[in-house]
Amino acid sequence: MPICLLAGTRSAVAAAELVTLVWTHSVEKVEWRETWAATPAGLVALEARVKGSGAGMEPGPEARLVDGWWVWRPDLPPQAVLSLARSGAVADWRLCSHHACTAPSDLIPGLAADEPVRLAVCRPE
Repeated sequence: MPICLLAGTRSAVAAAELVTLVWTHSVEKVEWRETWAATPAGLVALEARVKGSGAGMEPGPEARLVDGWWVWRPDLPPQAVLSLARSGAVADWRLCSHHACTAPSDLIPGLAADEPVRLAVCRPE
């Protein structure tokens, strides 16, 4: 089951079955990464990692420091949809899969810089 990127009525396949979301925190200017897998139950968080903490971005309680990253597995139930806010004020999200990263605007042509997008498991029609 691939992971889809949705914006309004438009959609694109974002990744096969695994995607790592990468972004820079708007206040702390620190990189954050989350890896999500597509499952029949929804999107499952496999790992989160952050280079620092502060301003609402504290590592999970079981986080361990690995090569300068705080790394942990988020304790979340499967998610039907992940909403990704986009202000246009900071660098866009990157969706990484198979060692390549792509911005939402590269996957959905004409996407406005502040247009929100969602990630979900692609369901056959």
